[in-house]
Amino acid sequence: MITEFNKCKILVVGDLMVDEYLWGYVDRISPEAPVQVVSVKNENYTLGGSGNVVNNLVELGAKVSVIGITGTDRHGNLLLKKLNEIGADTTCVVQDPDRPTTRKTRIIAANQHVLRIDRETKKEISAKTFELLAGFIEEKVSSVNLVLISDYGKGLITNSLLSKLIGYAEKQKKITIADPKGLDFSKYSGVSLLTPNKKEAALATGAEISNKSALIEAGNKILDTVCINNLLITCGKDGMILFEKNKEPYNISAKARQVYDVSGAGDTVLAVIGLALASGASLKDSAAIANTAAGIVVGKVGTATVASKELASALLTPYSDHTIFLKSQKYQNSSLFHQLL
Repeated sequence: MITEFNKCKILVVGDLMVDEYLWGYVDRISPEAPVQVVSVKNENYTLGGSGNVVNNLVELGAKVSVIGITGTDRHGNLLLKKLNEIGADTTCVVQDPDRPTTRKTRIIAANQHVLRIDRETKKEISAKTFELLAGFIEEKVSSVNLVLISDYGKGLITNSLLSKLIGYAEKQKKITIADPKGLDFSKYSGVSLLTPNKKEAALATGAEISNKSALIEAGNKILDTVCINNLLITCGKDGMILFEKNKEPYNISAKARQVYDVSGAGDTVLAVIGLALASGASLKDSAAIANTAAGIVVGKVGTATVASKELASALLTPYSDHTIFLKSQKYQNSSLFHQLL
């Protein structure tokens, strides 16, 4: 299955961001206030938001087209440069002089995340920008295998844009997967799969999810109130639960591992489950593969991706969820995975 990833063409529509990392150490307290002083020794910039979804897809071999928006500032140009450097198609990225490029600055001291600074706007896109993006949707959707929607609530994914995108993808018989944001999931009605995390599911349903039964109740409520057939709720160290209309919820446990940084794990899930589905895997198997990939990236500091070799190696590890996938695909004795190692 992983060997099929490089045949996939994926469209990513979402909120592009720059993730800025300042790396250093703390050796004193400020004399001005009782706060730590971080001596910065290094800095780097990575693709964040939907850009991280793109990065994950490209790392696994997919061909990716991007629909999104940046500012005309230095960080917008940097973001476009980084997307172009990894080979993503950026012809449908709009640079808007009236918007700043979303930038999240994380300060890391001794591998500990001590502070984050956000520079952004959540203002909805203008009517002019909507018309441009609507045209890009019609231009790109028909030529891809699958559409991923990465909504960070920064004003790109409006109700009008979602309606246009989901409706056109449905007309073209394309799978659509959305990583949602906000309290109202009804705007994602019609997507093939919705992938909120547990906190997002709780906020959308108004429920306090303190145990598995409450989680299942919340998932069923989302299925009942939003016009979707499939829902995947990610639960961090507790794995995931897959809900399919008129089927029992399917639990996917997470392998116990050291968690260093959860930033970007949802992006990895969105990218990998999309690639697996586009490659012909079942929804359950795709979720299991995505769960494995997420378990790899949370063991890395910063916004990270998973490589094909890492994923293949993890899938060959003999424990329940991976073994289920391998047996179902009859790959346990196959060279397809081993040739990636």
